[in-house]
Amino acid sequence: MSKRWVVREESDKESMDKLAIELNINPILANLLIQREIRTFKQAKKFFRPELSDLHDPFLLKDMEAAIDRIEQAFINKEKILIYGDYDVDGSTAVSLVYSFFRRYYNNIDFYFPCRYAEGYGISFKGIDYAQENGFSLIIALDCGIKGNDKIDYANERSIDFIICDHHRPGDEIPDAIAVLDPKRVDTTYPFDELSGCGVGFKLIQAFALRNNIPFEEIEQYLDLCVISIAADIVPILDENRVLAHYGLRQINTNPRPGIKAILESANVKKDLSISDIVFTIGPRINAAGRIENARHALDLLLTTNKEDAFTSGEGINVFNKERKTLDTNITEHALEIIRDDEINLSKKSTVIYHPEWHKGVLGIVASRLIDKYYRPTIVLTLSNDMITGSARSVKGFDVYNAIESCADLLEQFGGHKYAAGLMLKPENMVAFTERFEQIVSSTIEDWMLTAEVDIDATINLRDITPTFYKILKQFAPFGPGNMTPVFKTSNVFDNGYSRVVGSNHLKLMVRQEENEHGIDAIAFQQSHQFDRIAKGLPFDICYSIEENEWNGKTSLQLNVRDIKFDFA
Repeated sequence: MSKRWVVREESDKESMDKLAIELNINPILANLLIQREIRTFKQAKKFFRPELSDLHDPFLLKDMEAAIDRIEQAFINKEKILIYGDYDVDGSTAVSLVYSFFRRYYNNIDFYFPCRYAEGYGISFKGIDYAQENGFSLIIALDCGIKGNDKIDYANERSIDFIICDHHRPGDEIPDAIAVLDPKRVDTTYPFDELSGCGVGFKLIQAFALRNNIPFEEIEQYLDLCVISIAADIVPILDENRVLAHYGLRQINTNPRPGIKAILESANVKKDLSISDIVFTIGPRINAAGRIENARHALDLLLTTNKEDAFTSGEGINVFNKERKTLDTNITEHALEIIRDDEINLSKKSTVIYHPEWHKGVLGIVASRLIDKYYRPTIVLTLSNDMITGSARSVKGFDVYNAIESCADLLEQFGGHKYAAGLMLKPENMVAFTERFEQIVSSTIEDWMLTAEVDIDATINLRDITPTFYKILKQFAPFGPGNMTPVFKTSNVFDNGYSRVVGSNHLKLMVRQEENEHGIDAIAFQQSHQFDRIAKGLPFDICYSIEENEWNGKTSLQLNVRDIKFDFA
């Protein structure tokens, strides 16, 4: 797939040099900071040295006072409390966090996950019926509920109160719950609106701790769950999320809870984790339980304090993950085959693809895989309980949630974010929805959005890459949306004769710019098709991130090449 390179404009030289002198760093690094709106020593200190004191006052969230009042009332009256969460990573970590915290102070509490296949996403009527049948009078909903108005009305009729802790975009009307905690509410004064669902759960226990004079140290142990949700839910790692992620990573890398340790051992991970490692190692394994069977398995793993139980649960989660991988691969191959065989599909600006027998639990993953091949907004659907249901993923710059919302009259249910959403519709609306969605996408998407893009932070020379340069660059972490791993461009490099194809489709390179340079190691995944021209000694441009590579006990710097171009226009 051809990619468009977009090099960010360099900051003005005066500002760059001033900050470089103030911080005693390379001007290239100063430029990266200014791109991140960091222009002073004070701002840089806050960026490089996040403090827990930087966390916002949880009572700035609208309805937080009412939420804590209702929880304390339930404690006093010995009411049964049900912690209710979505079945993905964000929901699982949120339930684990809130349940395990309140369990320390109150015993009359339990948790509930809706079944992905019988109940679908979010609060369900079945879940409310379960609460009524078992005497629960207060439900704390996590990572869901902001658009569950009809479910909340149903609960109110049965004298069951709700506290909603969500981070998704609200609808036109806020549900009639006791409290609705959502930083995306237009009527809240909360200064940061990109918390994860687990992050909102953390603000709830932070508020309870403040109200009841519980030391902050008592809730620090839950920061590992926060960073897992932040990574897996792909929320911006800015502001409060950067603080939570920084300290959560520190906890995982120094003192992981038994369940996380078991996951890492089963995945044979023996190094300090980054956000990316959580996304590709911990997240999928926690997700696999809810995708393949029930999220309760993931919760058992996250809650256990027993090493033997953690190992057993970890092995079970690993089995689910292997099954998830098989389903993902098989369905992706089937979907690609359907697209290739349909010339009309190939000419569209969106992909809406359906098969009644696909496994509901991996549709979001499959949608992402299809975008890797055909770069356009994609929805993958299957049949579940006589309804068509599925997941949507989008390309950079295009709001797939808005496009789906424009089809609301054809849908039974939908929710999500700009780049990822879920939906449900009746089978008889399938054709109309597919046509409407394509019409909306084709009339609103811009042509540049249909070409994969590589964002490049700066153009540098290979000689700029030194151990000191990289040491400071590492301190920009944790990386993620809003603070992506810096990508650099270097022009007119060539192979020093040691390049080769490795694995099935990868390139191992040694590149240099000058004849007398020793060169620097590089790896280019999925780019073996470039080998012949590189081996001929032709000059080329590369864009890449810089990383450490460990081999035979030695650590060296390596370029992770994102793309290679021979035509420099």
